Amino acid sequence: MCSERDAKGLYARQAAGRLKGLTGVDDPYEPPVDPALVLAAQHQTPEESAASVYAMPAERGLV
Repeated sequence: MCSERDAKGLYARQAAGRLKGLTGVDDPYEPPVDPALVLAAQHQTPEESAASVYAMPAERGLV
């Protein structure tokens, strides 16, 4: 999907060998060391996941 919506031509440049380290293509995934929020989406409904996402900034008085 990303390569289909390649508005900046980054995926085309990577495919042509003119770009290295493109996130999601040849740059390795590095999980965060201390994430502020972890969702167990495979064990939650979308509504439960959304509630968790909303709860974090709400608990901090940001919303």
